[in-house]
Amino acid sequence: MLFRKADLPAIAAGEITVAFRRWKRATVRAGGTLITPVGQLAIDAVDVVTAADITVADARRAGFADPDAARAALRGAGETYRVAFHLAGPDPRIALRARAALGDAERAEIAARLARLDRASSHGPWTDATLRAIAAAPGTRAADLAAGFGRERLAFKADVRKLKAMGLTESLEVGYRLSPRGRAFLEG
Repeated sequence: MLFRKADLPAIAAGEITVAFRRWKRATVRAGGTLITPVGQLAIDAVDVVTAADITVADARRAGFADPDAARAALRGAGETYRVAFHLAGPDPRIALRARAALGDAERAEIAARLARLDRASSHGPWTDATLRAIAAAPGTRAADLAAGFGRERLAFKADVRKLKAMGLTESLEVGYRLSPRGRAFLEG
């Protein structure tokens, strides 16, 4: 679930606590979490509604002036969902990627997770080569890195997000770099 960049400060301030989405099926669930650029959101409720059910209060909680503006922003096919959420705290990957003192058990756990990703991949082992490519050329556009592997950009980015979830990489304005944790893992 993505948010407009302009809405992120209001989400961080607790001013936006509702989102409306049109989906064929919900992509988040109540009780789940969602990582955003401003931190981790806790999903409080996910309800199917009709566009006509959007109230003035909910439209404002979603960052719109009125229900008509909220309805006008709905895109795509499917049912309309009302997603209630709150900011639960900072992005947990930030603290994880700073942890560079890796003990043997943690190093083995990372290696095992990377091996599982490699085994599950439809395009063969990729984790080590991707980490090394990012280490060798931080700030390189994802499209250029993907092309170097003969891969499609969006599929490549999805793989890098898996490394980011493990705290091994971090996104830059353009491209990626290894986190302190990622560097420590590669150097160890």
